[in-house]
Amino acid sequence: MKALSTRHLLGIKDLTENDIQLIFETADNFKEVINRPIKKVPSLRDITVANLFFESSTRTRVSFELAERRLSADIVNFTASSSSVSKGETLLDTVNNILAMKVDMVVMRHPAPGACAFLSRHIPANIINAGDGTHEHPTQALLDAYSIRERLGDVAGKKIAIIGDILHSRVALSNVFCLQKLGAHVRVCGPPTLIPKHYAALGVEVSHNVRQTLEWCDVANVLRIQLERQDIRYFPSLREYHQYFGITRQMLDALQRDIVVMHPGPINRGVELTSDVADSRQSIILQQVENGVAIRMAVLYLLAAERT
Repeated sequence: MKALSTRHLLGIKDLTENDIQLIFETADNFKEVINRPIKKVPSLRDITVANLFFESSTRTRVSFELAERRLSADIVNFTASSSSVSKGETLLDTVNNILAMKVDMVVMRHPAPGACAFLSRHIPANIINAGDGTHEHPTQALLDAYSIRERLGDVAGKKIAIIGDILHSRVALSNVFCLQKLGAHVRVCGPPTLIPKHYAALGVEVSHNVRQTLEWCDVANVLRIQLERQDIRYFPSLREYHQYFGITRQMLDALQRDIVVMHPGPINRGVELTSDVADSRQSIILQQVENGVAIRMAVLYLLAAERT
């Protein structure tokens, strides 16, 4: 059996192109499984997975939990708000207490960039990064690229635009790394205040013109405006943001060809996208959600194989 080159999934930066292709091939098999009448396989029987979410999450947490159940894993769910973390317990103490219960794998979301990498150096369990601050969100990038591959046949050579709040997004950085490893051309687009200066050094194009970017791209991956992370005003108002950077049906109709529209969710309807774009035939947002389960099953399965 083929194996990943790493025993953790801390970020896309640590994966090779062969790793990504192996995850996609494995996800192809699991996608067939989750569309059967009986959707469970015994692949992770006797493996215990702890889901540690130190930040609120709905889509990612539910997707991981469903993937684990489909693989017949035993599951421990942990949320910081109802734990001893709120009493001052350290991250390492919290995780070591959970590992003392004989947990094999840890899926963790944490507000601090590098938290998953820190844990991987101190505990024996396999770590899967479900989002660390504004750093990386590797499984989201994998499912995004997998969804592009599914719709367009391949990622190599395609023009992918990442539009919106790049500054506060962990999805953007992981997407850039993943798409570049797969041979895509990447452009980021948004207000100058929401695009960090270092993105130009990553080998991506930078634009502040949405209409021009939509004319250029094959795929528009539109990111949520993360108001909860914005401690200062980066633009005058949501109404003005939508006027300059929101994507409408009229804008798509004005293009000479169809482009694919994506969004990692949750959508601020009427801000990043209008509803008639989000729900259109060009949108693959719901396919992204379905593919997320298959990708996370593949990652869990391949990392569990590292334990044998």
